[in-house]
Amino acid sequence: MITRTTRLGLLAATLAIVASACSGAATPVPSVAPSVAPSVAPSVAASVAPSVAPSPSPAASGSALKIGVVTDIGTLNDKGYNEFSYKGAQDAATALGAGNPPSIVPKDASEYKASIQQFVDQKFNVIVTVGFNLTADTVSAAKANPTIHFVGVDQSPVCVDPTGAPDSKFACKGDAKTLLPNYTSLYFAEDQAGYLAGIIAASASKANIIGAIGGTTLCAPCVRYIQGYELGAKSVKPSIVVKSSYVTRDFSNAAFNDPAGGKIFGDTFIKTNKVDVLFAVAGKTGNGILEAACASKIYGVGVDVDQWSSLGAPANACIITSAEKRVESAVKQAVTGIAAGKLAAGDVLFNAANEGIGASDFHDKASMFGPEVKAALDAALAGMKAGTLKTCPDTGCGVAK
Repeated sequence: MITRTTRLGLLAATLAIVASACSGAATPVPSVAPSVAPSVAPSVAASVAPSVAPSPSPAASGSALKIGVVTDIGTLNDKGYNEFSYKGAQDAATALGAGNPPSIVPKDASEYKASIQQFVDQKFNVIVTVGFNLTADTVSAAKANPTIHFVGVDQSPVCVDPTGAPDSKFACKGDAKTLLPNYTSLYFAEDQAGYLAGIIAASASKANIIGAIGGTTLCAPCVRYIQGYELGAKSVKPSIVVKSSYVTRDFSNAAFNDPAGGKIFGDTFIKTNKVDVLFAVAGKTGNGILEAACASKIYGVGVDVDQWSSLGAPANACIITSAEKRVESAVKQAVTGIAAGKLAAGDVLFNAANEGIGASDFHDKASMFGPEVKAALDAALAGMKAGTLKTCPDTGCGVAK
């Protein structure tokens, strides 16, 4: 398993390069304070349950909570992280009897800080920020406002200096849990979601050769997705061949923000490897890869969110499922946990055990899959919840070969 020192060193090296998130519908990711593509969550074996140490009680609870959401740039109804994070906050507000949460969608990165400050000035109790791009501004706001609870979606690992301020040099000498007890970052078990997608991909394959393309080997979540995918596929078809590749070995634009390049890369990969199912883990580049899959009349597997819904017709014509991070569920649990005084500070993992990951519905491809596929998925989920199912290889979770 990759060590914390190695992980943070890798993070420091890569955050200086602009990238985007795993899913084309997910949060784009930039430089230094913000992030790498699909948030670079700690490279841990993602079956570990989240911490249960409670953070300080909020100034108000239940129906008295004022909850606000600051999304990343884009739109609120993006069928991706912005939309599902906001829905999670709405779900929590409904469960608590609180008012409908207002949201702010910054026009660009320069508005992150001011957008958060608007809710601070209005004395909100809980502020949810969406995506790794907002990490530095969220951490700074949490440090300056210790009585307000902050929830960051996909903002792990949290790196602070000894005072609790964001550490742009990534020495990470401060303990965020202790220094920022009012801040929690939600991260996800990509390997588990990938495992479920692998079961579905193997079940759909006739050639017994399936593929996966990640944005870059430096993206640990991308690697975890693909590692789980391979193990999941082999769990139902031990002899299946799983071909994998990465668009680039760095965080250049090609990794996550080049749909045209992704289509070319995907087309070449398909022709070379003769796969009949292809998993794309490469942001907007991945959208191009899925386009290549559909054009080649093979099946595609999306990532992060339900890309059958987020891409829409005709781009979704060949998508059979997506490996999902259940952001809506995670945000709801986090906010209701704050109301109950039970949400831990620091990095909190969402996995199968707390409904933090899953595989999307089959939608118009449902007739392809018999009851044995559902049984395999159910059995896998049960093993993940019990902590008995291995979804990462011994070589290291999130470490590319």
